Amino acid sequence: MAEIPFRDVPFRAGGFAPRTIPFAGAATLVLLLALWQGAASAGLVSTRFLPPPIAIARALATLAASGELWGHLSASLQRFALGWAMGTAAGLVAGFAIGLFTLFRTPGMAVVSALFPIPKIALAPLFIIWFGIGEGSKLATLAFGVFFPTVINTVAGVDGVPRTLIRMGQSFGLSWHAIVRKIVLPGALPAILSGFRITTSTAVILLVAAEMIGADRGIGSYVLQAGNLYDTEGLMAGIVMLSALGLSVAWALGRLERWLLAWR
Repeated sequence: MAEIPFRDVPFRAGGFAPRTIPFAGAATLVLLLALWQGAASAGLVSTRFLPPPIAIARALATLAASGELWGHLSASLQRFALGWAMGTAAGLVAGFAIGLFTLFRTPGMAVVSALFPIPKIALAPLFIIWFGIGEGSKLATLAFGVFFPTVINTVAGVDGVPRTLIRMGQSFGLSWHAIVRKIVLPGALPAILSGFRITTSTAVILLVAAEMIGADRGIGSYVLQAGNLYDTEGLMAGIVMLSALGLSVAWALGRLERWLLAWR
């Protein structure tokens, strides 16, 4: 009987592992800005309605020199940080309570299902009646908008933990608290952190909307004033500030994910 020759078999179990290309994101943004500037210089884009990047940079430089840039940014950052932290903390507590305890499961999900579809900015007038035109109503708008997505992602993360791991922990005699701390919380973290990316974007949107209602300082207030004055360069400068805020938060969340999920 003839021997079957041996041959190398290619490795096919590489899995789906997309890699991050260093500086590719920055290069893409630079290319888009260059195309935008080139189109404006060539007259393909009306600078009256869409100012070129150089004009926007000059407007930002003017704002920075006058001190207005830091005043608007600091006011918005404080509101963003406080509102997001309040909504996230409450959402995590409620999400774990719904995900872990039968007593809160059905009533909690009923409340979330009833209130989550309501546009949060539509409740801003009600929050103004309750908390006044000052910071209280703005923080309540942000916290309320962040709360429900945090609850939903936390419950989904807890439900997504393999029950075989929980049963294994129980069979080894781990306490309830140890199972939650060592099995449930690490297993739910990816879904919770993904929810953070959604809630930070939601918070930025609600921040702008809340600051357009009765705020003297903040990026949303500045954008509204620039729009009322038909100052397109200032308007785009405000949008650039919002984009920079979003990019900074996304970068911070990426660092947090790499730190908390290093065990994977």
